[in-house]
Amino acid sequence: MTQAIVSREAWLEARKALLARERDMTHQLDALRAERRRMPWVRIDKPYRFDGPDGEVTLGDLFGTRSQLAVYHFMLAPGSEHICSGCAFVADHVDAARQHFEQADLAFAAVSRAPVPQIEEVRRRMGWRFPWLSSGDGDFNHDFGLSFTEEDRAAGRAIYNYGTVIRNSPDMFGVSIFVRQDDAIFHSYSTYHRGVELLMGAFNWLDLTPKGRNENGAMSWLRLHDEY
Repeated sequence: MTQAIVSREAWLEARKALLARERDMTHQLDALRAERRRMPWVRIDKPYRFDGPDGEVTLGDLFGTRSQLAVYHFMLAPGSEHICSGCAFVADHVDAARQHFEQADLAFAAVSRAPVPQIEEVRRRMGWRFPWLSSGDGDFNHDFGLSFTEEDRAAGRAIYNYGTVIRNSPDMFGVSIFVRQDDAIFHSYSTYHRGVELLMGAFNWLDLTPKGRNENGAMSWLRLHDEY
């Protein structure tokens, strides 16, 4: 690195200038978050069902006693030995965070197409405790733009992140938010690709440093946490 070396006075002047920009960005983010909260909802009428270690559950069951639910669409395909390192990076942050956000009326579950025994094997290896369900051959991941049939990929109909055509991967990653009011469930928000960086707290630490994320290509150093 070839940073300028300056006096404390010059550093303080530069820091105050950056602080003004940081404050402006904070206010912009506050406005964006408020706009996100005002997004319209879509009522969920399809009876989505999932398999878990204790049997079948519904989408409504995943809320528990809470009125809001975050679902992480974890890329884990049936029979595949590959564990997505990016999804695992997100998952590593969840158990610590949910100790807090569950107190603010938000439940969490991860969903993958892989069967329960495969999911449980990965869970044991990684030491995760959050609920993780199998959508199996159901429509859930397909309906929310995270899984794609071979026919749709070949025909250019596999659309991810509201516009990107997926040709090769049968699964992608993202987060969907649901709300329950009385006996009705609604979809309020989904984000994909770099939108998921909101959940990657380790990146926020790195972003404070001169080297930043220190990547040679996106996530070039990232591994499963038991492979470092």
